[in-house]
Amino acid sequence: MLNIIASQLGDMSLPTGVLVDYLVVAGGGSGGSVQNTAMTSGGGGAGGLRCTVTATGGGGSLETPLTLDLSTNYTVTIGAGGAVPSWDNPGNSGNNSVFSTITSTGGGGGGRYASPTGGAGTTGGSGGGGAHVSGAGGARTASPVQGFNGGSGGSTNGEGSSGGGGGAGAVGANAGAGTNAAGAGGDGIATSITGSSVTYGGGGGGGTASASGFAAGGSGGGGRGAKEGQSSEAGTVNSGGGGGGGENKDSVQRSASAGGSGIVILRYVDTKTITIGAGLTGTESAASGGYKRATITAGTGNVSWA
Repeated sequence: MLNIIASQLGDMSLPTGVLVDYLVVAGGGSGGSVQNTAMTSGGGGAGGLRCTVTATGGGGSLETPLTLDLSTNYTVTIGAGGAVPSWDNPGNSGNNSVFSTITSTGGGGGGRYASPTGGAGTTGGSGGGGAHVSGAGGARTASPVQGFNGGSGGSTNGEGSSGGGGGAGAVGANAGAGTNAAGAGGDGIATSITGSSVTYGGGGGGGTASASGFAAGGSGGGGRGAKEGQSSEAGTVNSGGGGGGGENKDSVQRSASAGGSGIVILRYVDTKTITIGAGLTGTESAASGGYKRATITAGTGNVSWA
């Protein structure tokens, strides 16, 4: 009898999958371009952020971990940040980041100056900030939500100011109505998927043609907007942060800046080991707290577990 039971147990199929938590952050959008004197542009929106640990972008419910097969390839792509746009164009959207069936949408670009109606920020994981005069903030991706809308541009013509890009955790700020105060980028969100709390997905600050009215980028890698006498900043690499908006005062042009690239972080039980394939740049951590983590910072390729 014992031999029969042992034989039956030996024939049972044991679970062969691995449960994977993830953080998938897309590339941030760039700020919009500027042309002639007293023109400004909106800050870039943060890259879309989807996460199963602590919080996810846009105030949505936590994402669901994936149960994946062992010895099977799954695609990973790290989205680049949006590049600085050419003359008289809105900011460029960031590129999508992908892990298996999960896609995070690149951040929207900041609006460019346009009169009398203003230049709107573009739609993205988080929306880009609107340019003056009174440009609307770009909308966020709606399904699933991954971030927030961009802020609107100011109503002042002449030495105008622009709105901040939306962040993963907050709406981009509006530029001050009838003032030269640009809108700050929306803040990102913090996640503890690595074992420590780290913030990702800050929006870029809007530009202003004033020497005051400085607009900061949102926490989590958003770049500051330009002002008279100070250049804009790019979104931080591997944060999904939006780039700062630009400005032009007295024919001295301070261009908008690029968005920051995205990142993918994967957490799984420490009895499993990941293989990070060709085309990807990444590392696997030592076991800690019952988990290992793979952090992938660039490229496109496949991962698998054993």
